Amino acid sequence: MEDPYRQRSYGTIPVGFGDRLGIAVVDFQLAFTEPTYPMGGGDHIERAVRNTARLLGVARRRGLPVACCYEAYSSCRGMPYWKIGAVSELIHGHPGTELDKRIYDPTYDIAVCKSGPSIFFMTPVVSFFVKERVDTVIIAGVTTSGCIRASVTDSFSFGFRTIVPEDCVGDHDEHAHRQNLLDMERRYCTVSDCDAVISELERRDVHAGSILEK
Repeated sequence: MEDPYRQRSYGTIPVGFGDRLGIAVVDFQLAFTEPTYPMGGGDHIERAVRNTARLLGVARRRGLPVACCYEAYSSCRGMPYWKIGAVSELIHGHPGTELDKRIYDPTYDIAVCKSGPSIFFMTPVVSFFVKERVDTVIIAGVTTSGCIRASVTDSFSFGFRTIVPEDCVGDHDEHAHRQNLLDMERRYCTVSDCDAVISELERRDVHAGSILEK
C-alpha cells in the first residue's frame, strides 16, 4: 500500500548536505547511557553511543564544530512538568548529568546545559553554529521520540538543513524510534546512517577556520 503522505507530496523534496556541517549531540549523559540508572542504557542506545563516537572522531579531525548538551536542573521544583518519574538523576551535581566520556571531548566540543527537550531551546547553540557558518546540522543522541524529535524540529525551524544518522540516535522502544524517524523524514530532515555521513565528511576538504584555530 502506498504511503498516504507520499501521495500528498510529503517527503518528496530532498534536503541533502550544504556547504558547512556541524554536529549536535543530544543528551548522551550518564542518566541515559549508563544501565544502572532507571532511564539509562539498553542495546539500542548503546548502539547509538558507539556509532556517534565514530562519527565524532572523524568530525573533529575534519575541524567541524561539535555542540553537546546535557539536561540538568537546580531542583525538582525548577523542572518542567515532565511525566517521567526518574528525574532525580537530572539535578545539578548528580553523576547522571555528566556527559558520557565516549562521546565528549572537553578540549574540543562546546557543552551546554538545556532545560527542555531541544538542544536549541534557550541555549547558545544556534549562535555558535551561526558563528561557525554552519548551514547543515547533523543530529545524534537520545531519545529519538523525545529530545531528538524536538531538536530536529527546532533545527528545521531555525533554517538549518538537518541530517539524522539513524544508527546514531536511540530510543527505549525501537518501534517508536522507527516511526518517529519515518515521520520526521516526511517533513523536516534527511535520515541517513553513520557510515554514509562519515563518507560525506571524509570526501570534503578540511574547512579553513575550524574551531581548533580560534
